[in-house]
Amino acid sequence: MSSAHVTRTSWTPLGVLATAQFLVVLSTSIVNVALPEIRSGLGLSAAGLAWVINAYVLVFGALLLLGGRSGDVYGLRRVFLVGTGLFALSSLGAAIAPDAVTLIAARAAQGVGAALLAPTALALVLTLYQGADRGTALGVWGAVSGAGGAAGVLLGGLLTGLYGWRSVFFVMVPVALAVLAATRLMVQPSPPRGGRLDLPGAVTVTGGLVALTYGLSGRWPFVIAGLVLLGMFVLLQRRSQDPLLPSRMRIVARANVLMALLGAVWLGLFYYLPLYQQRELGYTPLEAGVAQLPLALMITLASWATPRLHGRAVLPSGLALLAAGLAWLARTPADGTFLVDLLGPSLLIGAGLGVAFVRLTSVASAGVPAADSGLAGGLLNATRQIGGAVGLAFLTLLPSSGAAFLACAVITLLLLGKATRS
Repeated sequence: MSSAHVTRTSWTPLGVLATAQFLVVLSTSIVNVALPEIRSGLGLSAAGLAWVINAYVLVFGALLLLGGRSGDVYGLRRVFLVGTGLFALSSLGAAIAPDAVTLIAARAAQGVGAALLAPTALALVLTLYQGADRGTALGVWGAVSGAGGAAGVLLGGLLTGLYGWRSVFFVMVPVALAVLAATRLMVQPSPPRGGRLDLPGAVTVTGGLVALTYGLSGRWPFVIAGLVLLGMFVLLQRRSQDPLLPSRMRIVARANVLMALLGAVWLGLFYYLPLYQQRELGYTPLEAGVAQLPLALMITLASWATPRLHGRAVLPSGLALLAAGLAWLARTPADGTFLVDLLGPSLLIGAGLGVAFVRLTSVASAGVPAADSGLAGGLLNATRQIGGAVGLAFLTLLPSSGAAFLACAVITLLLLGKATRS
């Protein structure tokens, strides 16, 4: 047992930390169903609407390495509590935002809070649970990470239909405050490891990713600026005595590349699916949310079962199911029905996502020393979020939801090829 140890029951802290992870994933997907109402209420353009999602996802992903490293340097629980508090405040700011600029700024602040709490939450799980217990804990973590996307659409549809789009932000405030209080009771403080934060590295990687993603919407000078800043980041990492991304983390590089591709598929799916259901199938926000329930249940079931499966074929099999489900979804007609056209692909996609999230999380955390647990958690979350942000920026250039689903299927096949060769 590490210095951050369980003070009550062995599984209660996992419930608290998994709730925090659920909140982080929820804050992306719960907004998706509300996007049409946000657009009409605040007068956003189509490009501006995407930034309601990307302002959160991109800041979150770009700062995750710094957030994870901060946990190693200053103490995991301390940084987790700071991030959770900031997340609660910024969620309140988004809920009362009077205009689009304030809303997008609040979403960016949410991303900062999430970048502090998400990697430290995973690091606390990795230090609290060892051996077979760690496999069980990661199964729960994968279920939460995958199901949070679909459950967010369900809850978002319910809240938007009953109380309007501001309620999707209000609901996160009491949950974050509850997590804050429970963490102080359930987990002891962990001593800081010491060292320094690589602030130049954080500035260049954050600026580079923001510029690159913004430029993918057709502003090509920003693409060039983003690539230059990311090149500077690589040079700084080679010269820094305490780099944000040390070379010893190369042992999990392949798993994190795969997680980046999966993040692009995950965010693209949960961005376009509720829009497709409302715009083309004529669903209400509540109907779109309820239609996600089989997907959420299948993700949860697959995530629970995956730690009990063994063999090299588990991950490729899950990715094959995911690709098949996405390709099927891409063929759904404009007058499609739930039972005939949506239920089947939803079940395949849910099974594939559940398997992939759990297996890649396990692979990416294997062999990482305890001193780097915060960094490993930050890296894993960062690759998923950055992959999602860059992928969404690309997918918004496509002409239709069907084209976006087909592109996600192609990305999954690329992921499958890489996973098969690893």
